[in-house]
Amino acid sequence: MEMTSVSLKRGCLVVEDNDGVALQEETKKQKVSECYLTNSQDGVENDSLHSSEDEPGPPEGEDAKKDEKNSSAQVQEEEEEEDGLSETGEEEEPESFADMMKHGLTELDVGITKFVSPHEGFSGILKERYSDFVVHEIGKDGRISHLDDLSVPMDKEDPPEEALTVLTAEDKQQLEELQLFKNKETSVAIEVVEDTKEKRTIIHQAIKSLFPGLETKTEDREGRKYIVAYHAAGKKALANPRKHSWPKSRGSYCHFVLYKENKDTMDAINVLSKYLRVKPNIFSYMGTKDKRAITVQEIAVLKISAQRLAHLNKCLMNFKLGNFSYQKTPLKLGELQGNHFTVVLRNITGTDEQVQQAMQSLKETGFINYYGMQRFGTTAVPTYQVGRAILQNSWTEVMDLILKPRSGAEKGYLVKCREEWAKTKDPASALKKLPVKRCVEGQLLRGLSKYGMKNIVSAFGIIPRNNRLMYIHSYQSYVWNNMVSKRIEDYGLKPVPGDLVLKGVSEAYREMLTADNLDIDNMRHTIRDYSLSGAYRKIIIRPQNVSWEVVAYNDPKIPLFNTDVDNLEGKPPPIFASEGKYRALKMDFSLPPSTYATMAIREVLKMDTSIKNQTQLNTNWLR
Repeated sequence: MEMTSVSLKRGCLVVEDNDGVALQEETKKQKVSECYLTNSQDGVENDSLHSSEDEPGPPEGEDAKKDEKNSSAQVQEEEEEEDGLSETGEEEEPESFADMMKHGLTELDVGITKFVSPHEGFSGILKERYSDFVVHEIGKDGRISHLDDLSVPMDKEDPPEEALTVLTAEDKQQLEELQLFKNKETSVAIEVVEDTKEKRTIIHQAIKSLFPGLETKTEDREGRKYIVAYHAAGKKALANPRKHSWPKSRGSYCHFVLYKENKDTMDAINVLSKYLRVKPNIFSYMGTKDKRAITVQEIAVLKISAQRLAHLNKCLMNFKLGNFSYQKTPLKLGELQGNHFTVVLRNITGTDEQVQQAMQSLKETGFINYYGMQRFGTTAVPTYQVGRAILQNSWTEVMDLILKPRSGAEKGYLVKCREEWAKTKDPASALKKLPVKRCVEGQLLRGLSKYGMKNIVSAFGIIPRNNRLMYIHSYQSYVWNNMVSKRIEDYGLKPVPGDLVLKGVSEAYREMLTADNLDIDNMRHTIRDYSLSGAYRKIIIRPQNVSWEVVAYNDPKIPLFNTDVDNLEGKPPPIFASEGKYRALKMDFSLPPSTYATMAIREVLKMDTSIKNQTQLNTNWLR
């Protein structure tokens, strides 16, 4: 039996590799040139859309698939928020990330302890720059997604390019407020300057294209021409884009390749939806992708033309959209075959022979299929502890674990919120300390304010389902990591009875769960969402399409390979000298869904991949 077929029983299926190791920030400011974002919107750099715990997005479990119709992006609650400043109006003084991460988790804390190959490890820095980690999605047809075509499929139904720029910023704000019923007006009138029939036609097209749900007509007022926009179908127009505006001969979904830098998939979709003035749930995708990386993946969107999408390329930095096509169906979570990774490990210490042995072992033997560190959060309160408390029905502990003060990487306003909670146990008072209220802490505090301290279950239920399940999946991952470490310690790599059924090794499961006041024979929960049926997960993964090279370089800030955008812009690939101040290992490999590239890299280096350890390496090297 090949080792790749050996599996262990564990909890339900979860997200693919989202390797979220975040070291030093390298953010670029969003460029807003020809696009306009209204004052009522939160802005593109909104950290409030996710939990403060560093955990990937929607899980791939069967229940999650049912919960997300067409696997679309989750619609976030709209609310007004402040600008992220402290109560005094002054910016928070940033604490050293390295100092904050002194209290972070290590691999040992989450059961990651074993290796499968005997080669000697060496040192290297993972994700010293986010551009050192590139992910290309592998679609269900086995093709690797690349952004290599920016052309737009055009037909006679598409408005002219000028329709996308003819409206002023003020026009767009008024039209959006009308579209979203945010003002008392029943119409918006736009004067036609330099009146011609062609100009009026373009304005009509622009309004209908950019603001679905609005109709237009031309009116004469005191000798001047106006285009008047109004609602034709009431509030139902918001839910369904006007059917007659979409050509019948065209598939309802525009599929495109999204290239993004240093932003995760959900954040990216929220940015795109704001610029397009649509709800995020009309987007669908096959898998969530990492933030601290350059990623390339396929996205589908309902009844938004390729022309409108391509226009965003003029407006946004860190994004590029291309390879447009019209299809009849959306995308679904889990349909992908996996991801192809291009990774640079900088400042390596290994000799060429050590690198050769390590990479050959990765190719031939593979690595232990541990859940990566990003599954467990970045603070001194791991997400698996919250998951365990949920399974134990210990709701006071769940509340306390989420809200209590802790050491680790956290924003200043979260620290103040936790301190206020510890001092007063008043959810309303603690909530006032948060300028960003859509994080998990803010949502729980809002729930406690609404339902009271004696109904924590309902208060916790305010948190979006995927974020709640995140904690459960974290505990499952913690159990599986510990069990696979013990299994390899006891039996090595040979298949044994108990890998596929609860025999032999099952006693270790029972002991671990019993110590946590849980019964492995009865994982049904009083709340259906938190009941666990279990599934199988492979112990060993062998990457496919493995290749590597060692390169020499002098400048730690230069890119060591070309991205898709570099190639589109015709940039020549980097040329390396035979010798340099530093050496880097550039590696390529493909992995199936629900596996972690950091765990493959861990096997190569034989070193801890936690943020705590990598930050220390980064800090020492940069001094």
